[in-house]
Amino acid sequence: MENNEKLIDVKKVIADKNPKLLKVFPNFIINYIKRIVHEDEINEHIINNKGIDGIEFVKNTLFKLFGVNIQYEGLENLKKSQRYIVTSNHPMGGLDGLAIMYVVSIVNPNIKVPVNDLLLYIPNLKTLFLPINKHGRQNVEAAKEIEKAYASDAVIIYFPAGLASRKINGEIMDLEWKKSFIQKARQYQRDIIPVYTSGRNSNFFYNLANLRKKLGIKSNIEMFFLSNEMFKQKDKNIKIIIGEPIPYTTFDKFKSDSEWAQYVKNIVYELRKKSE
Repeated sequence: MENNEKLIDVKKVIADKNPKLLKVFPNFIINYIKRIVHEDEINEHIINNKGIDGIEFVKNTLFKLFGVNIQYEGLENLKKSQRYIVTSNHPMGGLDGLAIMYVVSIVNPNIKVPVNDLLLYIPNLKTLFLPINKHGRQNVEAAKEIEKAYASDAVIIYFPAGLASRKINGEIMDLEWKKSFIQKARQYQRDIIPVYTSGRNSNFFYNLANLRKKLGIKSNIEMFFLSNEMFKQKDKNIKIIIGEPIPYTTFDKFKSDSEWAQYVKNIVYELRKKSE
């Protein structure tokens, strides 16, 4: 691939997000990151889908690039409310998000997804994504766009854990769910639709995450491997279970917002029984 065709450039991304890090990374580390991110394959996929964006690009990524099989139950629950927040576990940290976007779009293609702003380097998905800066201060304009989306009629797809699931006591589980989606549901009068998504990453990913934690390293270095984990999911099955809407009026003051977030998380993992 010619340099002028590059759309995803690992070196440029690191330079944009953390120029100090780029200065200390030797070239062999940069080249290693390019390989595990699958820079060439992703750029080829983007070029092959030139002029295709949004949900159509999502479908091409799921079914043509990765060849996954998506099964789903409870689609009728997406038709019971007009404005809602879809909240799900995040077992893979990437492909599962695309799968949910595809399933929700069957009923309503007007979708917005708050994501790590690194994902905005994929131009074909910009129309669907709302950037969240996890590596610095949130941009004022980006924050306004998020509020605008919640105030609109778009479906919001949200992953309250904010990162891929980890292995906890031998079980693949999300870490703590942040309470902000409860606050947004109440503020913008949006019902919540709980969704359980099957799937997992490799043992390497979980072992690396646990090792990083034991060593006291705060930086989420396993994030560099999420793209590689996506490519390991080729031709696999993903099952999505959509639960009954939870009215926003449920979230009263008898529980704290953090407790309500845990309440919804428990409902999501109860849905797992239907996928087994």
